[in-house]
Amino acid sequence: MADKISPERRSENMRRIRSKDMKPEMAVRRLVHGMGYRYRLHRKDLPGKPDLVFPSRKKVIFVHGCFWHQHDDPKCSDGRPPKSNTSYWHEKFKRNVERDAEHKKLLRAEGWKCLIVWECETKNLDKLRKTVKHFLGAILRRDQ
Repeated sequence: MADKISPERRSENMRRIRSKDMKPEMAVRRLVHGMGYRYRLHRKDLPGKPDLVFPSRKKVIFVHGCFWHQHDDPKCSDGRPPKSNTSYWHEKFKRNVERDAEHKKLLRAEGWKCLIVWECETKNLDKLRKTVKHFLGAILRRDQ
């Protein structure tokens, strides 16, 4: 199947994609902050520069886009790879998934616990709130 837009337009679209402050990440940040938790953003000294870092808890949250990080949940339609240029996309996604796994492995080796929040999970904030609360635990005095 051929791409529906020109290579130039596709290139421009790809160039505009940011790695932080995207809509799903902002939704998670607002939710977590509203719950009373405090965090640091994108710590460069940690593998993978986690989106939200809770230093006193040694916990991090990554907010993954279903497309870019290839969410493998069959109910998630955003994780499907494109039908054109399949060899390029296969290799690109394979590298992304391998890099994600390596970052989690390194963080765990340093004693950090990781939670992956998928983009599609940000659509059900009640369920996500329960997941985050279970992962982070009770709000500590210094969180407030």
